[in-house]
Amino acid sequence: MPLSRAAGRVLAAPLLSPEDHPTFARASMDGFAVRASDTFGAGEGLPAYAKVVGSVAMGRTPGRAIGPGEAMEAWTGGAMPDGADAVVMIEHTERSGDTIEIVRPVGVGENVLRAGDDVRRSDLLVGNDRRLRAADLAILAAVGAGDVVVRRRPKVAVLSTGDELVSADDVPGPAQVRDVNAVALAAQIERAGGEPVMRGIVRDDLDLLLGATRAALADADMVLLSGGSSAGARDHTAEVLGSLGPPGVLAHGIAVAPGKPTILAAAGTKPLIGMPGYPVSSLVIFELFVSGLVERLSGVAEPPEPFGRRVRATLGKQIASKPGREDWVRVTLATDAGRLVATPVRGGTAVLSSITRADGFVRVAMNEEGLGAGSEVEVALWP
Repeated sequence: MPLSRAAGRVLAAPLLSPEDHPTFARASMDGFAVRASDTFGAGEGLPAYAKVVGSVAMGRTPGRAIGPGEAMEAWTGGAMPDGADAVVMIEHTERSGDTIEIVRPVGVGENVLRAGDDVRRSDLLVGNDRRLRAADLAILAAVGAGDVVVRRRPKVAVLSTGDELVSADDVPGPAQVRDVNAVALAAQIERAGGEPVMRGIVRDDLDLLLGATRAALADADMVLLSGGSSAGARDHTAEVLGSLGPPGVLAHGIAVAPGKPTILAAAGTKPLIGMPGYPVSSLVIFELFVSGLVERLSGVAEPPEPFGRRVRATLGKQIASKPGREDWVRVTLATDAGRLVATPVRGGTAVLSSITRADGFVRVAMNEEGLGAGSEVEVALWP
């Protein structure tokens, strides 16, 4: 695909430079192109002098070379004239007519980017199995790399189950709720580099759910089944995910809060995840368990840490926790007297606004009984 559409895509093969960059010697400062030897010993009390013999227009090659005692006006990015090997910055000169006084010496190559100084032909520009960033696209554009070969985005099917669910754009009836998870999961899948395939809502019927999941699996690289992951009589997710082929269910329930009912499964090489029904839990579990899977299926060799960037902060209030599970506690961040303070957000997993108000999460390790106020903590920022 063309570079203009390749941002965020995973490069399928390493890219080598087809040419030197830059292809010609350029000035890297505004000033005067000179022979460095003509400036040696120059100072405020004993300046060096040079005759200005022209100016290099941007986008043009110099009309002539410069000789001893000569200089030519040069602009950042403009071509260097033959004979010149340095640029004196304009603030280190004083001009009078066609003569300049140079009050500071320059060395050979100073304020000049020579041909091939940045990249040499056949140098590795970008390695494979990594996402293309704006900086990568910039260097590729600079050397005229043109189209790039990228990996296919993995298709991630999303099914929601629950007799109480209606789609997010419907008006719910009595005792019904909108399907929040499908919308949120689609956004998270996109951000992780996947292509969400929305399979709609399936009722709490084992045969219907099994058929819908099998059909989704046939067309996708991963399936997320939202809801029905608990152990209730009408929670069929575990049975369905265990019926689609070996190895089946790997774990039903994990020692993480929020998100304990999560089901981890696979059918052959395709991951299957039973996502918790509460939106807060689903959002957190995606970051911890699913985002890295999508990255790996995208071809990324080293997926980033869950939640992305992290900062250090002081805990403003105590966090209570139960040993035997890993807690990811929502916090807000604020600056107080020059220090960053993390304050726990009130509200359980059923309170969706608690996660929209959060700036990030503090992890309480499995064997800790909480964290005291004033503790220094690492905050995983909400992507």
